Amino acid sequence: MSMDMTTVGDTGLLDTLQHEVAVFARRAEQTRLGGVGQVRNSMDRAAYLLLNRLDKEGPMGVKALAASMGIDSSTVTRQVAPLVDTGLVKRTSHPEDGRAVVLQLSPRGQARLDEVRSSRRQLMAELTHDWAPEEREAFCTLLTRFNSALSARQAAQGLPVAESQPTS
Repeated sequence: MSMDMTTVGDTGLLDTLQHEVAVFARRAEQTRLGGVGQVRNSMDRAAYLLLNRLDKEGPMGVKALAASMGIDSSTVTRQVAPLVDTGLVKRTSHPEDGRAVVLQLSPRGQARLDEVRSSRRQLMAELTHDWAPEEREAFCTLLTRFNSALSARQAAQGLPVAESQPTS
């Protein structure tokens, strides 16, 4: 779908928006929004998202995990390998088909995820300490809406799209 951006709104505002999104993406990647304290910058985005998905949805196979995240199985396999090696994820037999392998968050992985979530939560609190509760809620609502629009655009282009899930 092509859109004449001049009909959407003020081009100056759209220029500011695209610039701020680019700055946000760079800063988020630089800090990995890792939180505060000793856990800061200690878990990369892929690991966090994989662990979070396993926590929210429970044990699952590589294909199911890949589908739920909107990425291909080879990417999941590559990203999960170090998580298995470090004991954050464990491979177990599928309860109904012993030949199939299921990925599961280990107790160590759960503890690490909880630690990183807590640190990131603290970072969000620090960054928005002077925001009114309504501003935090509005920001979350708009950011969720923005991410949903990006997902819808990916889907329209035939690209894999993960379902949006709030994280703790």
